[in-house]
Amino acid sequence: MNKNVQIQDLGTKDFKETWDYQEELFKGILDTKIKNRREAAGLETNNYFLFVEHPHVYTLGKSGDMSNLLLNEAQLKEKGATFYKINRGGDITYHGPGQLVGYPILDLDNFFTDIHKYLRFLEEVIILTLDEYGLKATRSEGETGVWLDVGTPFARKICAMGVRASRWVTMHGFALNVNANLGYFDNIIPCGIKGKAVTSMQVELGVKSVDETEVKSKILKHFSALFEANFM
Repeated sequence: MNKNVQIQDLGTKDFKETWDYQEELFKGILDTKIKNRREAAGLETNNYFLFVEHPHVYTLGKSGDMSNLLLNEAQLKEKGATFYKINRGGDITYHGPGQLVGYPILDLDNFFTDIHKYLRFLEEVIILTLDEYGLKATRSEGETGVWLDVGTPFARKICAMGVRASRWVTMHGFALNVNANLGYFDNIIPCGIKGKAVTSMQVELGVKSVDETEVKSKILKHFSALFEANFM
């Protein structure tokens, strides 16, 4: 059981390039597991955690509704944004500058084999991180992700989540709005949920900018504690 996790900060990287890279790492773990099963060789599988920031892009999950994208191809181009239908769960979301995206590519056989628990742990990592900034975030029943003021007319989402898993290997992950331009969310029905707002740490804290390096450090601290992971 390998609880070592390799951290990679990709900086700003095109969504499709990052997706292809995720698939490469994901397939590498799967291939090792299949070989291990065939040969009973006791091979260890790797775990990764990618941090990245994408240029403006909208992505639609495999069960998502295209009508939740409110732009046509020409309007996407006008806004300097791209669009992809992808293989994670969830509906439509936005990624862009100022948004911190985390992609844990883990073999859950190294941790625990429970996807529901995995998603709850990812949410808890973000909830604990936001708490360090005095932001009281929580879950919203039936809606994956992290929210503020749940149960009130002012409920707003600060972190979206969507994952894919096969043979207990995960990919995709979370998108935390740190200093994101929230205007880009006006072009979609975020996560297919009507009538609820989206927010960012910058807006909630009322500051010019939030230190993203510091946020990353806090996320890794809480991830390590919850998953009992060792970072490399």
